[in-house]
Amino acid sequence: MEKFDAKKTAAAAVKWIQDWFEENGKGCNAVIGISGGKDSSVVAGLCVKALGKDRVIGVTMPNGIQPDIEDSIKLINHLGIKRYDINIGTTFNALMEEVEAKLGHAASDQTRINMAPRIRMTALYAVSQSNNGRVANTCNLSEDWVGYSTRYGDAAGDFSPLGGLTVAEVIAVGKEIGLPVDLVEKTPSDGLCGKTDEDNLGFTYAVLDRYIRTGICEDPATKALIDRKHELNLFKLKPIPHFEP
Repeated sequence: MEKFDAKKTAAAAVKWIQDWFEENGKGCNAVIGISGGKDSSVVAGLCVKALGKDRVIGVTMPNGIQPDIEDSIKLINHLGIKRYDINIGTTFNALMEEVEAKLGHAASDQTRINMAPRIRMTALYAVSQSNNGRVANTCNLSEDWVGYSTRYGDAAGDFSPLGGLTVAEVIAVGKEIGLPVDLVEKTPSDGLCGKTDEDNLGFTYAVLDRYIRTGICEDPATKALIDRKHELNLFKLKPIPHFEP
């Protein structure tokens, strides 16, 4: 397998973003939800290189209190981009209270986990449509491969700079474009359930990345788990199926 060229890939991604905006939003701004992790950091960094910092908007969206909010602010200050802070806590609590009242019982854990990113995406589009914007999707290939995203939440967006890059490749690109190393190498977590991504998935991104790029996974049980997640979640990457009369 050819060695990954971070410099070449970063330059190509910048050009791709420029071309996409030229065709789909000439003069528009890139709007990005900034979590303080590697993916949103790298997307924001690439957009700044592609469009200039005056056309990139970072949005922080804590659900009440976000312990690592300073990481989001650090990235935004590093890039020198415009910032909006929109706390979704009140909205989340009000909607959850209404849903549970009408259900007549507590919402499932998965409902609670997925509601926050869907509210965040609503906030991002509100900012975008009020600022001549286009919303960036910040998912990477590894997450998409096993469906580790929320449909109509973080899986939504108008353009996806990292959709073809594995976790390891995203990290390499982040370092190449000069982002703070502590943010680029930050342990991946959804910030919602208190666990790391790898805890939730049941395998490491290193194992997943290697399997995606080479087809090699020595442990049969892990291979089976990855294959099952991939098969079950393929629908997330496809257009909504429709009846054709």
